[in-house]
Amino acid sequence: MKKEAVIKHFGGVVKVASALKIDHSAVSQWGENVPQLRAFEIERITNGALKADFTPNQDHA
Repeated sequence: MKKEAVIKHFGGVVKVASALKIDHSAVSQWGENVPQLRAFEIERITNGALKADFTPNQDHA
């Protein structure tokens, strides 16, 4: 899940932070991709409008 898509969906960093009940500075610290656990939380609170798109890492099998 791309951070840019999440911010666009919610209408800003502050609104993302409010929806997740975290500080906006935490959202600002995310890289290009939303951290995995947050992505699943966002998928849940958006009722699937945004999808967590993680696949298992095959390098560590």
